[in-house]
Amino acid sequence: MGFRWWPALMGLILASAQPAFAAAPKTVESPPLSSVLAKTAVGEVAAGTTQVPLITWGGDIATILANGNATRTVAGSAFAAEGLDLNLVREDVFAKQVDAYMTGRSPYLRGTLGMINMAADLLNKDPRTRPVVIYQMTWSAGGDTLVVKQGIGSARDLKGKTIALQAYGPHVDYLTKILGDAGLSPSDVKIRWLADLTGTDDTPMRAFQQKDVDAAFVITPDALVLTSGGTVGSGAEDSVKGARILLSTKTANKIIADVYAVRSDYLAKNRKAVESFVHGLMAGEEKLRALMAAKPRGPEFKAAMAASAKILLDSEQAAGDAEGLYGDAEFVGHRGNVEFFATPGYPRNLDKLDAEIQAAFSSMGLASGSARLAAAGWDYAKLAQGLSSAGKTAEATRFDENQVAAVVTRKQQQGTLADGELFSFEIFFQPNQNGFSADLYQEAFAKVVDLASTYGGALITVEGHSDPMAYLRDKKAGKPDVVLGQIKQAAKNLSLSRAVAVRDSVLAYAQAKGVSLDASQFAVVGHGIANPKSGLCGSDPCAPKNEREWRDNMRVQFRIIQVEAESSVFKPL
Repeated sequence: MGFRWWPALMGLILASAQPAFAAAPKTVESPPLSSVLAKTAVGEVAAGTTQVPLITWGGDIATILANGNATRTVAGSAFAAEGLDLNLVREDVFAKQVDAYMTGRSPYLRGTLGMINMAADLLNKDPRTRPVVIYQMTWSAGGDTLVVKQGIGSARDLKGKTIALQAYGPHVDYLTKILGDAGLSPSDVKIRWLADLTGTDDTPMRAFQQKDVDAAFVITPDALVLTSGGTVGSGAEDSVKGARILLSTKTANKIIADVYAVRSDYLAKNRKAVESFVHGLMAGEEKLRALMAAKPRGPEFKAAMAASAKILLDSEQAAGDAEGLYGDAEFVGHRGNVEFFATPGYPRNLDKLDAEIQAAFSSMGLASGSARLAAAGWDYAKLAQGLSSAGKTAEATRFDENQVAAVVTRKQQQGTLADGELFSFEIFFQPNQNGFSADLYQEAFAKVVDLASTYGGALITVEGHSDPMAYLRDKKAGKPDVVLGQIKQAAKNLSLSRAVAVRDSVLAYAQAKGVSLDASQFAVVGHGIANPKSGLCGSDPCAPKNEREWRDNMRVQFRIIQVEAESSVFKPL
C-alpha cells in the first residue's frame, strides 16, 4: 500500500501542548504560511544544473524514470533527450521547498494544488516568484483517508466534531471540499492541527486515539491500523474501537491534484527549457505506464522500482513499497493535462479547483482568497509530439453494471441504501410530471456533475419516490388487496421511470456542457410509495397532514455512496 510522507514543519510553526495528559500528541498553530516565511529574501535562480524538487509520492516515480533512474540526469534518458541537466532533490517539508524556490536554489515547486495555494499569498508579493502551474502529474486515488469514530455515518455528521489534520499538509483542501459538498464550512468543525503526518507521536493518527477527537485525515497505512485492517476498529493494539474509514481518495479521486509550478521570472527567460521539462515528464509517465502494464514485467521495471525506492524511501530494498506508491496515484498524462489546463467545461480543472481552494482557505484564515494561480498556456498539440498515448480516451466505464444492479437491489431489499452514504440531496416534481429539463433543474444537475466528477469511485443512486394518496384513498374505500397491489406496483414503475428520466437528463446536461460522465456510475431505483416523507403507519404510508407533506413525497433523491468495500463493483483504471 502506498503512502505520502509529509514530515513536520518543526521550528516553523508555533507548538502548544495539548492539556489532556503527557502522552497526548502536541497540537500546533496554523498561521498563514506567508507569515511563517515572511522574512525569506528573494534571490535570482542559480545558473547551471537545475534543481528540481521531488516528494515521496507515486507520481514522482515517473520523474525519476525520465531522469534515467538517478538524481542527476543520465545520458539517454527522456530529460537528456530534451537537452536538460537536472538534479532531483527529495524535499518533503514544503516550507523548505518554498525557501529554496524564493532564494533561487530551485525555480520549481512540487506539491499538491492546495499546498501551493497556501504559499500563493507570499509568493505573489514579488512578481519574480509568482507561481505558474505548468503540469499536473496525478490525482490521489487511494492513499489519503478520512477515518471516523462511531456516530459519524456521513459527511454531514462531521458538524460540531473535532477533526485531526496535519498543518500545511496535503489534506487541508481534502477537508474543505468534503465539508462544502456536505453543506458545511470549516467553521462548523473544530480542527486539531498536528505537526507531522505520520511516523511520530504528533500526528493525526495519534490524535485520533485520544477520546476528544472524532475524525482524522491520515495516510492509508495509518487508517488500516486504526480500523483493524480497514474493517471496524476492535480497540486492540493501536486500533480505535468502532473506528472505520468514511472516505478515501479511491472514492474521492478528483480532490488532491499533484502538480509542478515554476517561478514567473524563470519561465519568462527559459520558456523552452520549462516546456521541455513538461514534455519530458509526459514521456516519463508514458514509459512508466508501459512498464507497469507489461506482462511479465522485465528488468527495466525492476530497475525503475529499485531506483525510486532508493531515492524516495532511502532503500533499494523497498521496491515493493515504491510499487505501492504507484498504485495510489492516478496519472493523468497528456490528455489529463489538456482537461486540467485547457478545457473550460471540465469540472475539476485548474481554475475551478483554484477558486474552490482559495475560497475555503480564506474562510480559515490561511489565505487572502485573491492570490489566484496562473497557468503556462502550453500548446498541447505541440506537446503531443512523440507521445503515443496523447489524445487517447480513458476507459469507458469504471463500474461493473451487473454487479452495481445486484448490490443496489440487495441494499434496497435490506433497507440499507443509506449505508456508506457520503452525501445526498433531493429534487421535487409536480403531479403528473414526467419530463426533467435542465432549464428547471440546472442548479441540481450542475451539483450532480460536480459530485460525479469529484467522487469518481463512488456510486450515485438516482432514487424515485411516488405520491401515496391514490393508494391511501383506494384502501380507505375498501378496494381489494389485488387492486391495492396493482396500485403499489404502478407507483413503483412510475418512480423508476422518473428516476431513469432524471438520470438521462443529467447525462445529457453534462454532455451539452462538454463533460463526459460515466453512465455506469449511476444506478436508478424506484421506491414507489415505500419510503414516504410522511413516514410509515404500520406497513402503509402515513397520510400527509398538509400540502407540504403531500408535495414532499413527489421527489427524486440523489445519493452518493462509498462502495470501496464492494470490490466486484468498482474497476480501477
